[in-house]
Amino acid sequence: MDGDVIITTEGIISTLENKYTENSFYKSIAEYIWNGFDAGATTVEVLYDMSNGGTFKLLKIIDNGCGINHSQLSNKFRPFHVSEKKKKNIDDSDIVLTMHGKNGVGRFSFFTFANVATWDTVYKEGAYNYRYQISIEVNKLEHFSGLDATPEETTYPEGTTLTFTHFKRPPKKSKSKKEDTREQQMLDHFKNEFGWFMELKKPLGYKLLINGEELDYSNLIGQKDVTKIEYNGNVFEARYLQWVDQLDEYSKFYYLDHNYKLSYKENTTFNNQGDHFYHSVFVSSQYFENFNAIDTGDTKLSGGSRSDSTFKFLKKELETFLRIKRKPFLKEHAKKVIESLENEGIILRENKNEFELIQIDDLECVLSELYTTQPKAFNELKTEQKKIIVGLFAKILISDEREEVISIIEQVVNLSPEEKKQWADILKLTDMSRINRTLNLLKDRYQVMNFLKQILFNESLAANEINHLQKIVEDHTWIFGEKYCLVAAAEDTFEKALRNHIYILTGEKKKVTINHPNKLNQMDIFLCRQSKYDNGVHNLIIELKHPSKKIGMNELNQVKKYMQTIVELPQFNGDSYTWDFILMGSRLDSMIEGEIKNNRRKGEAGIVYDVDNYKIYIRKWSDVLNECELRHGFLQEKLEFDKNKLYLEVTSADEAVELSKHNSAGICSWGE
Repeated sequence: MDGDVIITTEGIISTLENKYTENSFYKSIAEYIWNGFDAGATTVEVLYDMSNGGTFKLLKIIDNGCGINHSQLSNKFRPFHVSEKKKKNIDDSDIVLTMHGKNGVGRFSFFTFANVATWDTVYKEGAYNYRYQISIEVNKLEHFSGLDATPEETTYPEGTTLTFTHFKRPPKKSKSKKEDTREQQMLDHFKNEFGWFMELKKPLGYKLLINGEELDYSNLIGQKDVTKIEYNGNVFEARYLQWVDQLDEYSKFYYLDHNYKLSYKENTTFNNQGDHFYHSVFVSSQYFENFNAIDTGDTKLSGGSRSDSTFKFLKKELETFLRIKRKPFLKEHAKKVIESLENEGIILRENKNEFELIQIDDLECVLSELYTTQPKAFNELKTEQKKIIVGLFAKILISDEREEVISIIEQVVNLSPEEKKQWADILKLTDMSRINRTLNLLKDRYQVMNFLKQILFNESLAANEINHLQKIVEDHTWIFGEKYCLVAAAEDTFEKALRNHIYILTGEKKKVTINHPNKLNQMDIFLCRQSKYDNGVHNLIIELKHPSKKIGMNELNQVKKYMQTIVELPQFNGDSYTWDFILMGSRLDSMIEGEIKNNRRKGEAGIVYDVDNYKIYIRKWSDVLNECELRHGFLQEKLEFDKNKLYLEVTSADEAVELSKHNSAGICSWGE
């Protein structure tokens, strides 16, 4: 005895719920929109009302397609996972090439948001139009009404109005999770799903209306361009669109005849390249009037084919056009890739001196070029894998084997002779740029040190602390260490220093007040820097004394008074804060000499106080300048230049300050 397989509602939902869910209800609605266009509609309108907290109060989809002929209803609605569209031999290649609903399941997908779907359809048979209704309920998906209906003759135009009723409430979501509204999710999906199709059909006047307004997907379009290609008497107009986000459709070439009817489409060669270069190219020409998309090799066929010389030439020109469009796009996107490497902590700029930053710039330039050459180099890599690649390039670029970069890249991608030469030029150019920047920075720093020595030790210049010594140090805090931010200088009170300190560390501008008798006291130089690794904040306060002035206990007590003020102000005493106070001079009295000797066992030059997070140092100008020169000595020897040739004798202390101010070694400090 034979039997039939019975498909139940539960079986249908179980089959579909991997693709259609209540959270992605908009995918279901998109299926019904596609059904309208698949039926030959030129206009599809979605009427909806979601003003009830995300639950539909109204949802209709209206199209001006060919309707559902009653004689074909059984074949269209009865089969499951078999589409009449797929089986049917449709003459209109334009509809076939863009047909979406080919799986025979879309009509059931309303179960994600409603309980009843009703099709009010009008079709043409002979010279007359006929109208009838079909309905499906969610608790009986395997059953549909309409087979027993008697279509009525009508004056209504062809088309179908699909009405959904008895809507479901949306599933509850976590209040802490910020997401777009269901309405916005739906509209964004429509843009992503139909943007390319509406562009394809734009010359023919196709429309997708949302509550009476055309779907606006302009925010998805990055760039547009039009180019013309001529070959063998044929003229091709290519309309190019670059999409901001990935669409549901692959990046494709669409070939249309002079009436904008689609004859053939195919993927471009730039899909799945890991570069986010999403695009569509619409090519129209009379050449595609009788185009043979299925290439049989029969030369007797009228019209072009994929194997003829014209099409091959066109494809080559289109691919070249896309490569040109892709290059600047990749360069722009490479900036985001480099930014992500910094955000992930793979490239670290924190606490790097100016010379190390030049090396990092060189590294980032080469990595950017690597991305534009082969975007997949960074695609879907884990953080540790990225660290290995970036670390390898960083080591090679500062070595004598920079050219080995080309060999490494060739292990990943085949480079053409032109690309090899381009890479060789890039490596030479970036190396020269790095060397020149390093030389200029080093030269300018040595000049500043020379100016500082002159105003310190040339008594005839009559330099003073406030107008000369302090001005140079304010602009060149690297003398005391790299990556410091200037918080406060002469004439800045503790209150102003606190405002600046908060802004530098947090980016917040706050009006703060200090309740302390010393709040109006002023410091010479107040610097700080923050570590990215442990968020530690190192603070440095420097009291500057001219070499002609002997440092004694009064000057040391002045610094201790600054320290005591800091200790007593809780705003300056974070758990991760450390404080160094430096008293700078050249001549020390016997009491100070004794203080330094008594603290030699602590192992730090010039230290006279070390309690908790607070230290006080007394340093000589000559020692600090010698240490500064030693820090730069390695690079000076490596780059082989004579620092003595940089010596420029100034005629006044004011001239030294002015020349230092316009020197590129200076810092850009933040201040109110």
